Amino acid sequence: MKNEKLRNIAIIAHVDHGKTTLVDQMLRQSGVFRANQAVVERVMDSGELERERGITILAKNTSVRWHDIKINIIDTPGHADFGGEVERILKMVNGVLLLVDAAEGPMPQTRFVLEKALSLGHRVIVVVNKVDRPDARSNEVVEEILELLLDLNATDEQLDSPMLFCSARRGTASYSPEKEGEDLTPLFETIVGYINAPEAPVEEPLQMLVSAIDYNDYVGRIAIGRIERGTIRQGQEVVVCDWRDREAQPRRFKVVSLYEFEGLERVTVPESSAGSIAALSGIEGIEIGNTICAVDAPEPLPFMHISEPTLEMTFSVNDSPFAGQDGKYVTSRNLRDRLMRELLKDLALRVTELEQTDSYNVAGRGEMHLAILIETMRREGYEFQVSTPRVLYKDIDGKRCEPVERMVADVPEGCVGAVLEKMGARRGELISINSAGSRMRLEFRIPSRGLFGYRNDFLTDTRGRGVMSSVFDGYFPVSGEIVRRQSGSLIAFETGEAVTYGLYNAQERGQLFIGPGTPVYAGMVVGVSSRGEDITVNVCKKKQLTNMRASGSDEALRLIPPRIMSLEQCLEFLADDELLEVTPKNLRIRKRILDHGRRMRAKANA
Repeated sequence: MKNEKLRNIAIIAHVDHGKTTLVDQMLRQSGVFRANQAVVERVMDSGELERERGITILAKNTSVRWHDIKINIIDTPGHADFGGEVERILKMVNGVLLLVDAAEGPMPQTRFVLEKALSLGHRVIVVVNKVDRPDARSNEVVEEILELLLDLNATDEQLDSPMLFCSARRGTASYSPEKEGEDLTPLFETIVGYINAPEAPVEEPLQMLVSAIDYNDYVGRIAIGRIERGTIRQGQEVVVCDWRDREAQPRRFKVVSLYEFEGLERVTVPESSAGSIAALSGIEGIEIGNTICAVDAPEPLPFMHISEPTLEMTFSVNDSPFAGQDGKYVTSRNLRDRLMRELLKDLALRVTELEQTDSYNVAGRGEMHLAILIETMRREGYEFQVSTPRVLYKDIDGKRCEPVERMVADVPEGCVGAVLEKMGARRGELISINSAGSRMRLEFRIPSRGLFGYRNDFLTDTRGRGVMSSVFDGYFPVSGEIVRRQSGSLIAFETGEAVTYGLYNAQERGQLFIGPGTPVYAGMVVGVSSRGEDITVNVCKKKQLTNMRASGSDEALRLIPPRIMSLEQCLEFLADDELLEVTPKNLRIRKRILDHGRRMRAKANA
């Protein structure tokens, strides 16, 4: 039996192809918002970081009603580093909307998310979005999507997927690229007509797979998932079991609160039946991948395999001379508890405790995956330090292998040479090159470590007009040495406060990261050297006062504005012998060994 009054779908796409904007319009046109209600754009991106960066980080649940049919919608991240979110969410739905930009066409993450959806046998509705762009090439993009489906061994049914042409910003959809739509009615009709209604064996014993975890200070962990069979009621006794540990004794709990999603709200309901996406509280220690079952039928469901991390950083307690000045949570215990809490909701993350009690290896999908975690923690008041990112190697058939990315760069014609040169130096292998008007699309296969620190170079080489993205492509034999950084660091000689005179003398040696009045300590990196080696500078040095020279003459010294770096730029800049000190108010790059003499001896003995 199927629940014909219900549809469960996920929206999948490459980053910035318009998923969240489309959900906005679906909510508006289905009547979730009042006609006069003021609503912010990208309402689904509720997190502060999501709004700042314009990307979706966490998958979110919502629902709309089209006539008498409820459509549960899950908005998923588009960035490759958050692919773990997409993988587990796909277990909750019966079909997907695949969004593809009408100008950019299928990108690396498009391939990744589509492959996952096809492997689960999901029906696909292809939505070519942004058809109102001046550089839109809808017909060509359709051909590229069909080629991608063939390449991913799609079934005949999946190859015949319906295609719609949308402008998410305008809130229109049509069945043809030549005809502009009036509203999203074609999209709603296609979802209802093409996506299968979920199976609803209501009479069978309860079975619900937990695919996501939310947290509330008042009720604790909230388990979210699709009910595969049976009915769950508020106050009902249930057992929790795990496919990964089937010998463990099922744990018994009572459902305290039960919710379903209505629009943007989580609404309390007395019961929820098979096929529905529900959320419930009252189950202590519940984890993603657990199965909630009837007491008399503890049958765990298998949980899909989540791709392994490819990148690792060491998180440790801050031990700099300025430690404890900014942060609220500064101890090893604080750091450990926070990382363990993150593991509950992020299955793509790995945390390993080291012999040093104040350090932890944290592995994730990519630089952005870990950078978002770092930024979230510092905004919560945590203070710690992190090492330079490093890739995770594997031994396959007796060969040392490393993670390799498939990278696509969309660049102006005149910038192709510079990109090819840099990619060659970073062990990148050119797979294809195609023209799209006045721009060129280059596709490379490149080691993950080859992309460390490349984004800034790429923007410089393409004069800010290039677009690049990458997705994990597999493990391949190690390709040889890659030089990460050509320049050295400017290192503060003593602890104190940076002054204009000292900075003026130091700026001749390279580019500074700080301005006058900035507190510094010995061993702190204050700039980048113009030479290929580290240089120690005294930015605290004051002009000697005599009868001939007054302190006011400092005003005549002109300083070049310092280079202020973001968190990602700091991580890209880090050398192997450097750490990034992260506090709620500051980001400071420092040497592992702060003392100049000890650092020189260690370098001589290396």
